Amino acid sequence: MRVGLYPGSFDPVTFGHVDIVRRAAHLVDRLVIAVGTHHDKKHPLFSAEERVDLASRVLKPVAEEIGLGLDVITYDSLTVAAARATGAAVVIRGLRDAGDFDYEMQMAGMNAALAPEIETVFLASSPDTRHIAASLVRQIAAMRGDVSTFVPPIVAAALKQKFTA
Repeated sequence: MRVGLYPGSFDPVTFGHVDIVRRAAHLVDRLVIAVGTHHDKKHPLFSAEERVDLASRVLKPVAEEIGLGLDVITYDSLTVAAARATGAAVVIRGLRDAGDFDYEMQMAGMNAALAPEIETVFLASSPDTRHIAASLVRQIAAMRGDVSTFVPPIVAAALKQKFTA
């Protein structure tokens, strides 16, 4: 069984994440969504538990539809440690633009030095989702804007609740 790890903050999960999960199904049999709780991300909008819940509610039906095994976990260690712990031989990363590429290449190099047995695979975002960034979605939602074209309905409702509370 080919296992991949898709790490990220997923704060919140977007249609861009859905796109990468759909396309990762061509590469792996099981995908582990690894919600990072890293110390350098000091103020996530959603708690780790909320992010796991939203990712599960959005991504598990997508995975079932396409025949992909999917788990959602949290981790606060090195990504390669999370990959090893889950049996993943591949780390899946989505790329939106050249800025993502530069950062991700550095991370892939560091990860390869730490764990040469784990390969990093980059999936270029589809044109329909390339412009979606979770940070921008959070800004739009905070200003009471319509985020429905960027996130699934479950996430749009959660964002609306966050900013009207």
